[in-house]
Amino acid sequence: MILQNSISCELNAQLGDFSLDVALTLPARGVSVLFGPSGCGKTTVLRAIAGLEPRVSGVVNIAGEVWQDQATFIPPYRRGVGMVFQQPSLFAHLTVEQNLQFGLKRTPAAQRRVGYERAVDLLGIAHLLPRQPDKLSGGEQQRVAIARALLASPTLLLLDEPLAALDAPRKAELLPYLASLNRELNIPLVYVTHAMDEVSQLADYLVLMSAGRVRAQGPLAATLAQPDLPPEFADELSTILDTRVTALCDDFYLTTLAFGADGVAGAGGELRVPTKHHHIGQPQRLRIFARDISIATSEHVDTSIVNRLPATIAALIPTSHPAHVLVQLDVNGTLLMARITAYSQVSLDLSVGQRVWAQVKAVALL
Repeated sequence: MILQNSISCELNAQLGDFSLDVALTLPARGVSVLFGPSGCGKTTVLRAIAGLEPRVSGVVNIAGEVWQDQATFIPPYRRGVGMVFQQPSLFAHLTVEQNLQFGLKRTPAAQRRVGYERAVDLLGIAHLLPRQPDKLSGGEQQRVAIARALLASPTLLLLDEPLAALDAPRKAELLPYLASLNRELNIPLVYVTHAMDEVSQLADYLVLMSAGRVRAQGPLAATLAQPDLPPEFADELSTILDTRVTALCDDFYLTTLAFGADGVAGAGGELRVPTKHHHIGQPQRLRIFARDISIATSEHVDTSIVNRLPATIAALIPTSHPAHVLVQLDVNGTLLMARITAYSQVSLDLSVGQRVWAQVKAVALL
């Protein structure tokens, strides 16, 4: 179904032994992430949206504007797409500033949606402007590439695994800049990755893909909490919490995060996590894997587990694995999902409506 306020795609292709058959309806705002293993078709979908895959047939409709169907094919240069690849592809003979000016000059002044100074500020690259690309780190090069794409004033920004070639420190450096694009700009992003840490930090909407097919899609938190996730994604079952930093314990390098139902920080409870450059009042998105939550029928104070939350069992859900049971827990209006053994359910005599304690190791929340 084509919605006026959406990015809608129905794409089909037979590329050698690989078959692509996907239907997507993404929101025309925020960050939509295509996630799945290498070779599942994520990049092919992204390139088809950009008009770079003529072998892919189907329909591409962006907020009511048809870019591709049986009768129409808008060429890539007329689609108003900004694209960032794994490799930054900066012009080596130009300085950073000259690379940015190249992007800026592609759009007439009256049609520019992102100003030069704003792009430079958003990506934190003012101090890099006089440098040549070969004098930049990998993370700095990607920040420049993203700024250059933004200065072309795209209606849609496509990012194809922009962090895949970076080591862990450079990824950690770049992630906050990517998150700021979502907050600061009214430009929808479609982001491809096979790294779940990027998904949990950036995504508003998630598409799970494997073998050229969409296996699940929807808002991030709701999709990752689906008890019937396809088997290949079962280990990703988790709860996403939007929290806020309320306390720092410098002696033990722990940060207290408050969470709550309806976005009211603290209304649900608090969790302690290892400190990572946190400051009071900072928003922090937290992901808790279902496998990292254990359940006790009474509070245990003689334990190394520092996060102990009073909860009510809202549901007991069987899984495709006979040894496992999913337990949906209500923590003052915030729902958590735990995966335990069927043996534990029977041993503890767990039932819906029962008051229990949800336990989460702080080191599991790195």
